[in-house]
This record gives sequence, C-alpha cells and structure tokens, in this order.
Amino acid sequence: MTAAAAAPRPRRYRSLPEKLGSVILGFESIVVFLVGLVIYGLKALPEPIAPWWGIVAGSVLFVVTIALSGTLRWAWGRAAGWGLQILIALGAFLVPGILIAALVFGGMYAYAMIGGSRIERRMSAEAAARAAAGDQAQP
Repeated sequence: MTAAAAAPRPRRYRSLPEKLGSVILGFESIVVFLVGLVIYGLKALPEPIAPWWGIVAGSVLFVVTIALSGTLRWAWGRAAGWGLQILIALGAFLVPGILIAALVFGGMYAYAMIGGSRIERRMSAEAAARAAAGDQAQP
C-alpha cells in the first residue's frame, strides 16, 4: 500500500448552523418521543382521538427529526427543519403543554440558523480580509 492510499481523507467542512442545528434536532428528537409517551400515559388528547396516537406521533416525529438533523447541509434541509418546528408548535392546539417545548427548541433552532449564519459570514469575511492582506504584503 502506498503512503497516499493510507492517508485518511480530510473531513468535510461543516458550517456552524449545520453543527448547532443537528445537535438541537438530536435533542429535540428525544423530547418529542418522550412527549408522545406522556400524551399516551396521561390520555391528554381530545376525546375523539385514541390515546395511542400520542405514541405514533411521537415515534414518527422522532424518526423525522433524526433524519432532518442529517440534511442541514442543504438549504432544503434547513427549510424542512423550520417546517418541523412549525409542525411541533401546531401540536399545541391538541395538547397545550407542547407549546413550552416548541418555544424552547424553536428558539434554539432559530438562534442556530440565524445567529450561526451571521457568525459564519463574519468568519469568512475575516478570512478573506486576512488572505487579501497576506497577498498584498508579498510583492
């Protein structure tokens, strides 16, 4: 085996919104599953809806949230993450207690996407300025 073949491939650069967003969605997946179990246990859904739908909804949202945490490198993945936050917040119409978790995780996701993008733009502008200053310093 040659030295070039044995060298590990460099890791893909992950932006700050991708890193933060995937962590937030990972933790949120656990919470939505547990909320589904609580909804089932407390029989908190309105009367015509069977309580076992709480487990089904929690399990489906768990899988969707985990899947979306891996798609944040693309713009459609970030938009789908926003859609998921809205979907979870809409669950408060059936069980008002969900609104607390939706606000907490929605706020953290918003900070990860908006604040993380702002920090990422600032870091790339500073790197470009350093590169331009380095190019001008060398004749």
